[in-house]
Amino acid sequence: MQIRRSQGKKRANAQRPGKIARPASAGRRRPVSTVVDPVTTEIVRGFMETVAFEMATHVSLTATTPILNQSNERNATILDGRGSLAALSVGIPQFMLSSTLPIRFALDFFGPEGLYDGDVLLSNDPYHGGGHLPDYNIYAPVFHEGELVLIASIQCHHADTGGGAPGGYNVDALDIWAEGVRFPAIKLIERGEERRDVVYMVATNNRTPTFLGDLRAQIGAAQIGVRRLKELCARYGNATVQGSVDSMIDYARRRFRAEVESWPDGIYESDAWVDHDPKGNRDIHIHCKVTVAGSELTVDFTGSDDRPEIEAYSTFGNTRGYVIAQLASMMPADIPKNEGFFESIHLIVPQGCCLNPPDGRSVAAGTHHPGTEVGEAVARALAEAVSGRCCPQVYKMGMPTVIFGTDPRTGKTFIDHSVDTFAAYCGAVKGQDGWGAMNVSFGNLIRATAEINESIFPVRHLWRDYLPDSGGAGEFRGGCGSLYRKQVTTPATIYTYVVGKRFPMPGLLGGRDGAPNKLLVRVGSKECREVGDSSERVLHQAGECYEYYYGGGGGVGDPFDRPAETVLEDVLDEYVSVAGAERDYGVVLTGDLWKLTLEIDEPATRRLRKRLRAERRTADRAGKSEA
Repeated sequence: MQIRRSQGKKRANAQRPGKIARPASAGRRRPVSTVVDPVTTEIVRGFMETVAFEMATHVSLTATTPILNQSNERNATILDGRGSLAALSVGIPQFMLSSTLPIRFALDFFGPEGLYDGDVLLSNDPYHGGGHLPDYNIYAPVFHEGELVLIASIQCHHADTGGGAPGGYNVDALDIWAEGVRFPAIKLIERGEERRDVVYMVATNNRTPTFLGDLRAQIGAAQIGVRRLKELCARYGNATVQGSVDSMIDYARRRFRAEVESWPDGIYESDAWVDHDPKGNRDIHIHCKVTVAGSELTVDFTGSDDRPEIEAYSTFGNTRGYVIAQLASMMPADIPKNEGFFESIHLIVPQGCCLNPPDGRSVAAGTHHPGTEVGEAVARALAEAVSGRCCPQVYKMGMPTVIFGTDPRTGKTFIDHSVDTFAAYCGAVKGQDGWGAMNVSFGNLIRATAEINESIFPVRHLWRDYLPDSGGAGEFRGGCGSLYRKQVTTPATIYTYVVGKRFPMPGLLGGRDGAPNKLLVRVGSKECREVGDSSERVLHQAGECYEYYYGGGGGVGDPFDRPAETVLEDVLDEYVSVAGAERDYGVVLTGDLWKLTLEIDEPATRRLRKRLRAERRTADRAGKSEA
């Protein structure tokens, strides 16, 4: 990581870097609106956020496929009639942004006279603003007194999209058309009447037996949003609602810029890497340059991988979402996440690189990698500038381990995305160890219990346990990874693509990386083996398992600064082994773990830490000389 800082105090009117920047929001110019008092503005904001929560909850209560009704992998948003984000629910951070650009496309495509009261639309196309095909965005215009005032949107990840592989992750696809069916913007309902031909066409192009129920759950959520928002407009009037939205956006903009103003001016650069793409092309490179100049913030990915042969692409909408998710985690939580927050970021993503691909490239795998490495690169760049809040909001998965086959109980296709509880990837932050079972990039993702999914799919969960020494060592320790063993009870194909083996979760500020991933397939047979550097579809017979060693989170700060007493507690909790305490933290323990007689040998610990620090300084000097 390279960091360059400018000298001097903050400039009140800092100039932007001399490069054309694409705004993170691509927001539209707003005319002067009605001035609304702050109390009314907060009432309108609270109303909208409550409506968004109701929409998202409706999906969880009515959808029929586990990935929708269990995982919480959805987000409801409310936009104004010009396509500016006004409010959202607490869902997947990545979805905060990827739902807005498709709606703006629809507004331009249909034009001022092309949308009607009672319409409900669907979009999922990555090249019209979306993230990847499984993310179905359903939205509906809110008309009051003949005026398009607001738009209610609910975006969810679906279990299938058609195309060449069940599960929506055809990472072997030649291009975007081979991945599945693209819907840039279509009307499912027009003027309150369902378009039966369109709904039937959409359902026919999906393998999931319960897809139509999921689609209707989203439609119902959007319609709930419309009804509730019409009540808001009737109560306060269109001008007051729009004025409140503008006030909310202006407030978020001021808060965001004030926060950036408190950061040290400078140019901060970093690099992040993906092990390989699904075809085995190695070392996908992401370069990030963050410029802080007064209250101006520019995030520039010029220099990122643009090899024509790679098959790892994050769409612009997906890249934009990960930038926002990472920066939002580093800002005060009470700054509203709306257009004012997003449009304050100047985002540069060169067309043709792995983060803004040429039209038509496959993006099924890229929504995860190099998508999440976008957040990693931003975090690495700002690790010292905003050290107290910096934790990469990422994961090193590759893609979900999708299991598909025929369920003997029903005779129908089943698709299990393995959205089950496991521990992995949770990095530390300054002042806090990695804390839980899943990283923050997935936000409020809810992973199903073994009992629920065993009742739905022909699988058995045999093992889920923390892996000692898998969390990156540091003054603040990364969260542990886990061993996850899952058995199929009927012949089934497991679709694999694994990264994070050579480039695991990163440590920051002297902390060490988390443990790498490892996936074994056909466990329990003579053909048991580790998955390599390419995506695979591996047929498993009934009774065979896959075994995933999920990596841990990165540590933060010098491991030798972690109090020896805290390391002892980690050993007693089985997060760290006795050998790991000595090897990684320089803490010498005597006694017996199982008899609970462990004690710190303080003189030996002081001597060991002194020696290890000296050895590290010598190695660092040698490394700089070679460089």
